[in-house]
Amino acid sequence: MNQQKSAGHDFVLDHITAISLLIIGVGLSTFIVIANTVMAGGMHAFDEGMLMSMRVPGDLADPIGPSWLEVMFRDFTALGGVGVLILITFGTMGYLLLRGKKHAALFIILAVSGGLLLSTALKSGFDRTRPDLVAHGTAVSSASFPSGHSMLSAVVYLTCGPLLAAVHKRRRVRAYLILCAVLLTFLVGMSRIYLGVHWPTDVLAGWAAGSAWAAACWLVARWLQERGRLEDASDPANS
Repeated sequence: MNQQKSAGHDFVLDHITAISLLIIGVGLSTFIVIANTVMAGGMHAFDEGMLMSMRVPGDLADPIGPSWLEVMFRDFTALGGVGVLILITFGTMGYLLLRGKKHAALFIILAVSGGLLLSTALKSGFDRTRPDLVAHGTAVSSASFPSGHSMLSAVVYLTCGPLLAAVHKRRRVRAYLILCAVLLTFLVGMSRIYLGVHWPTDVLAGWAAGSAWAAACWLVARWLQERGRLEDASDPANS
């Protein structure tokens, strides 16, 4: 029986590694292609078309849909703000500490901090200007590429979600946490386009870079768990 459980556990871990490597490869490749194309002046028609499709014809200051939809998207975009992401990160840390997962809590801080530094460096390096085709639906000040909200929401939600899932034994709980993380990341990115503060390629690049970073963190977490330096669902503290 124990051998069967061990074999099943190894099978899951092998799949996690394979999926992580796939996401890293696809994420990095996508980011590089978009970055090179954008810096060469390409994909402008795609960016303009997407932004214009989300505006009322004849009134570029008015996003499509009823007024409550615009309010809702402002709420969604706040979920990718630094203040909210800090609260999410520390909230996740607190939960892990209460579950006796002090090493996992420390890992969260290091992973998110690294993602924040990477996002800041990329923005400074590319220094792309914000869209000026439509009125901005929220205040902005930093460079445009990649979208910081999109990248950091991917870093935080796609790191915290799977790491929280890793300390739970029930598959339904794991699936629910990961689904929520993906949904939140998607909504934040879409809100940036809807509000006209980012080109669509900014958001796609942010998702790609943030997802690759999160997947790399999964690999590091698995490596640490295998060596007993990071808690997982099999630890006695998990009940």
